[in-house]
Amino acid sequence: MKSVAEAVGRLREIEASAPRADGVVCFARLYREVTEGVALQLDAQTFQDNAFVEALDLSFAGLFFTAYDTFTRDPSKTPRAWLPLFERRARRDIAPLQFAVAGMNAHINRDLPVALVDTCRARGLDLRDGSPEHTDYLRVNALLAKVESRVKQSYLTGWTKLADRLLHRAAHVDDVVAMWDVTRARDAAWANGLALWHLRDEADVAAQFLLTLDRMVGLAGRGLLEPQRSVLGRLRRLLG
Repeated sequence: MKSVAEAVGRLREIEASAPRADGVVCFARLYREVTEGVALQLDAQTFQDNAFVEALDLSFAGLFFTAYDTFTRDPSKTPRAWLPLFERRARRDIAPLQFAVAGMNAHINRDLPVALVDTCRARGLDLRDGSPEHTDYLRVNALLAKVESRVKQSYLTGWTKLADRLLHRAAHVDDVVAMWDVTRARDAAWANGLALWHLRDEADVAAQFLLTLDRMVGLAGRGLLEPQRSVLGRLRRLLG
């Protein structure tokens, strides 16, 4: 993959490949909007190191596309962080917002540390706090938080929002995803990226670290995709 525009095109293809309520489509929509926002900032030259941000964005996207393609060919070789979303994507008792957040959980918590290390290695950079790259990384946080908020609201409109107001006994989707915070997740991803960076000359230890991280992220993903045991959940299944 050679450009951010190419990554956006691939995400659009995934969005068009299944119904709108499909779990992977829900995540791809969110991810595509974030990627388009990064592309606009790159065009406006708003980063200290545009080349680093673009390279990181492409490496990051490539990890999702690789996981997606791997699951299609051989699910057993897919990173465990992605399995909950890929395996449950067709469930009708899971809300679109849950799918979107579960995708972010896998991509940020598992893939982003790997992309950071790969990008710094490829560009001959030192992954460290206080660097221009760290400043640019934090700048993307604000963009991601805005997109997440906008997409979240779009998933909570129409009959779903009305039903949620009427059925006070219903378990709110917000309760399911309350554990998720995009800024904290990216902070953790940076910290895990630093850990992998310091282990870059210890291949066996780094592999074990990543395997443990992958398993933990997968476990969190399963929690985020717990079906709604509520009146609202049953209505979604009937009307969806």
